[in-house]
Amino acid sequence: MGCNRNCGLLTGAIIGAVLAIFGGVLIPLGDYFVSKTIKKEVVIEKGTIAYENWIVPGSPVYRQFWIFDVQNPAEVMNGSRPILQQKGPYTYRMRYLAKLNITQNPDNTVSYMLPNIARFEPTMSAGTENDTVTCINLAVVAAPALYTNNFIQLLLNTWIKSSKSAMLQNRTVKEILWGYKDPFLEKVPFPLDSTVGVFYPYNGTSDGVYKVYNGKDDISKTAIIDSYKNKRNLSFWEGHCDLINGTDGSSFPPFVKKDSILRFFSSDICRSIYGIFTSDQVVKGIPLFRFSVPSAAFASPLINPDNMCFCTDPVVSKNCTSAGALDISSCKAGRPVYITLPHFLFASKDIQEAVEGLSPNKDEHETFLDVEPTTGFTLHFAKRLQVNLMVKPAPKIRTLSKIKEPYIFPLLWLNETAIIGDDKAEMFRSKVTSRINMLNMLQIALIIVGSVMFLAFMISYFVCRSKEFK
Repeated sequence: MGCNRNCGLLTGAIIGAVLAIFGGVLIPLGDYFVSKTIKKEVVIEKGTIAYENWIVPGSPVYRQFWIFDVQNPAEVMNGSRPILQQKGPYTYRMRYLAKLNITQNPDNTVSYMLPNIARFEPTMSAGTENDTVTCINLAVVAAPALYTNNFIQLLLNTWIKSSKSAMLQNRTVKEILWGYKDPFLEKVPFPLDSTVGVFYPYNGTSDGVYKVYNGKDDISKTAIIDSYKNKRNLSFWEGHCDLINGTDGSSFPPFVKKDSILRFFSSDICRSIYGIFTSDQVVKGIPLFRFSVPSAAFASPLINPDNMCFCTDPVVSKNCTSAGALDISSCKAGRPVYITLPHFLFASKDIQEAVEGLSPNKDEHETFLDVEPTTGFTLHFAKRLQVNLMVKPAPKIRTLSKIKEPYIFPLLWLNETAIIGDDKAEMFRSKVTSRINMLNMLQIALIIVGSVMFLAFMISYFVCRSKEFK
């Protein structure tokens, strides 16, 4: 009787120990099978989850624009500081067409073009494309930067006067964004495209060619850009600033860690940039890591020496001590375009104080990506940036002659955002998240149940043994 009882208790303890050990073994074993499954699904080739979401984004992508309306135009043209008020958002659906010219290459890369398309969404907008805004005159302000010779500027002044153009003008939202015929440029006697716009030309064009690694031979290189427009450098900057680093931001190599630095390239800002982990997020039941672009990415070289090669104008940047503004004129055919975060977030005081009416807010104006760590897929993001023109004194051009000091004039800011749709989220949960969760729960359950069984049966065994000896 005693033997049967003790043997049963020992058997129970052994079973508990086996269950706990099996649960422990499942951790590396489960990770191996998850890793093997994920590696198959994140490769960019036909039949994988990655490929299905890569051809056309699995989430609707929207770009919201806020246009800055000048409240004191007469004073600004007399040299006063602009008072600005944002109007918007004006929302467009983007990236809803499939990638073009997709080619799988023998070196385990895939090449493609991104079609540029924007469709106005009136129900998601605060007004219509025909809303009128008082804004800076793109052609007039850019002219002295493109033509620095005094004699040429005198001629420009004549053509500007004859076209009755001024430093500021009234334009519709559609004209500002996508282009309009400028009367000043139509007067210029040498051949120039007289159509100007912040994003002109856009609709009907394409971005690329991109060439990225498909991850088939090395999963750690999945979606990493090998070349852009058949080059590995941009030819806009010096040194490491000119390198094309990371992915296009829509996905990253799998198994992302919180200490990872996620690098991605954006043709909108003509440079590569990066995000660092800032918080855990849950989107539609899917745990994600949020990576945000830090202030260090826009800091002056005094704070972040890595940014020295982005400093191109020692006068405007105050000998490279000013922060928060990126001169991208070299990739905009010499036009004095500067990129900042919205409302001059993270910019130096001298930049912020040149205009009135802006209110930088980190929550509203920072760029972030919410990445599913196992697959590396970006399931939610907000890319936010502001487009500005550098306004400089030009004594030979009457409408610009009263400007006292160079300053950065905001045109608009945008928020390009997407979040995984309900159908895609359900598919993702069923194929990825739920399997990982079930495996984790099974591992924990086996370890806990097995440990409890082992301790309970062993304690019972020793209690019974002590009673027998009494």
